[in-house]
Amino acid sequence: MKEPENQSRYPLGGRIWIDGPEGTYLAYGRVVLMERIREHGSISAAARSMNMSYRHAWELVESMNKQSLNPVVIKRTGGKGGGGAVLTKAGENAINCFWAAYHDFQKYLAKYSKRLDL
Repeated sequence: MKEPENQSRYPLGGRIWIDGPEGTYLAYGRVVLMERIREHGSISAAARSMNMSYRHAWELVESMNKQSLNPVVIKRTGGKGGGGAVLTKAGENAINCFWAAYHDFQKYLAKYSKRLDL
């Protein structure tokens, strides 16, 4: 059976991430975490929505903030309404840059998969 001309029997796969001065700065999961923080307004709610521990989410946010020129997430201290977290302009920019690179990478993988002769 022959595969359709626009598909490969062996599609090329891969992952993309952006390295920073101390290792991974942005990757798929980190970007989704930032989007969830924007959506839920807190690191703990974002972590719960991803079945991730608060500690791990906190460590990822701290890592991104430390490696960024400007913080990507700002934590708000508690009070009458409680604490929370907000995504900064730098965070929004990081999300947009990552998704642009991610989509270009997916297009590359699909295009190159068609050229594989296996």
